[in-house]
Amino acid sequence: MNTQQIVVISGKTCSGKSSLSALLVKEFGFRALSSREVLLEKSNGDLSRTLTDRAKLARFGSELNRSSESEWLLDAAKGLTNSGALKQSIVIDHASRYSQVQAFRKHFGSRLIHVHLYASRDTLLNRFQQNSENGGLDYDDIDHLTNDDDIKLLKTDADVRIYTSKTDSRDTLVRVASRLHLYAPPTVRCVDVLIGGQYGSEGKGNVVSYLSKEYDVMVRVGGPNAGHTVADSAGTYTHHHLPSGARDIAARLILGPGMTIRVEKLLKEIAECHITPDRLFIDPQATIITDEDVDNESQRLVGEIGSTGSGSGAASARRILDRGIESTRLAKDIPELALFVGDSIPYRGRTVDRLEEAYQAGQSILLEGTQGSGLSIYHGTYPYVTSRDTNVAGCLAEAGISPSRIRKILMVVRSTPIRVGDPDGDGGFTSGPLRHQTSFDEVAVQSNGLDADALYKAEKTSTTKRDRRVGWFEWTQFRDACALNAPTDIVLTFADYLAASNREARRFEQLDSDTIKFVEELERVAQAPVSMINIRFPREASELDDLRTIIDRRNWTGRSH
Repeated sequence: MNTQQIVVISGKTCSGKSSLSALLVKEFGFRALSSREVLLEKSNGDLSRTLTDRAKLARFGSELNRSSESEWLLDAAKGLTNSGALKQSIVIDHASRYSQVQAFRKHFGSRLIHVHLYASRDTLLNRFQQNSENGGLDYDDIDHLTNDDDIKLLKTDADVRIYTSKTDSRDTLVRVASRLHLYAPPTVRCVDVLIGGQYGSEGKGNVVSYLSKEYDVMVRVGGPNAGHTVADSAGTYTHHHLPSGARDIAARLILGPGMTIRVEKLLKEIAECHITPDRLFIDPQATIITDEDVDNESQRLVGEIGSTGSGSGAASARRILDRGIESTRLAKDIPELALFVGDSIPYRGRTVDRLEEAYQAGQSILLEGTQGSGLSIYHGTYPYVTSRDTNVAGCLAEAGISPSRIRKILMVVRSTPIRVGDPDGDGGFTSGPLRHQTSFDEVAVQSNGLDADALYKAEKTSTTKRDRRVGWFEWTQFRDACALNAPTDIVLTFADYLAASNREARRFEQLDSDTIKFVEELERVAQAPVSMINIRFPREASELDDLRTIIDRRNWTGRSH
């Protein structure tokens, strides 16, 4: 938070003051000042924290109010504001006299926010009786706010007054945090989204890896049916769950609630990429893929439409059909994931909370989509589609991000769209249509320099390692993807398939002239700039010496300001 705020909470015992103070500390980084601790310190050891001494503490506090003109608690707060980071806000867990609040207001002025909590007597008594440490005392023995004049004045003075009989502590927090303007307004636009514009395998992973060093937070949606391959100085690596480039950056990593997770594969990826729990947050509502899910897909979809057979679709269907059935497991139900998810409400991995933190801090966020627009279950060529909406709206829904947060939408297209090879067998099955299907032999000829055998070797699907089919660019499909996603930027990949000489280009003007014309045509159709152009994908060790594979034409950066 940019401006130090001083929050003073008043209210009768058991009205919710301590819980509110603790949540302000936990959720928003406040520094707490406990009036009880201050009194214990000033008592020089004559009083203890036991409940039986609370009545004595209250009387001691009254004596201090008289002798210090109610400034003993203010003096303690001044010590905090002078000793720590001046930007850190402070919460004082209770003021028992109106004169104390007056002293705070005189010293801190507009920085002071007075919160008064109150509840029915039945509620207060019930909460007190539920306290296993009440020591057999009566509520009136330890209630520190009993003066009717003070109660009336505190109620009148309060900037926020909340009746807590009908709310819990987190409800109270929301109302107080809103008054303190701790939540990011809808006008904060700090999320950039990258999605595929064709049938997947557009090279999204390498583009995300290139961009990832500019962002504070990386969010991934989808599941292990999508493999995103990246190349860096350590070699090539294919991510199935983690955001691309995760092993080479320091950003926070978030797996959203729409994720489908194969636990053993995710844990293997976490270990291989050396991801620590302080960086990775997995939403408790993410769906777990079971062995049965994998078997269900393998028995039918792999052979009929070329599915990856990862179980993602079956797990998503089971989540819908088997609601309420104990066998349906989410990330919060998996002990092995507890380090990244948390083990109780509110879960540390809850995406909406982690994103809210990023919005408040003005951090930059990159959301990595999955597969491509043409594979959307709603907008693709059914039934040759995946199990989710792969367009920007679907990715936002899976991540839990509002469209009002979006700053940039990057849509990746390759010069020659691909689909996975048709399923084996004589059943006439296909993985879906390509409008202008060709061969990698023809692509090699067009490029005037690429080796066809090398293309066939390289063009394997990231997840199943199956051969790919290739086609010439589909302008109709591209325009549909533009209509569905309204990209602010286009990213062109596999520019070397247009001309092998593009592999040597390091600036836009060095590209083959026909490639430049192709880029200009993309911009006319999309009504958006081609901001990045991938000239090659390093695959062999000898190609990793120079990782400049992208011509970057952006006039913006992902870095937070």
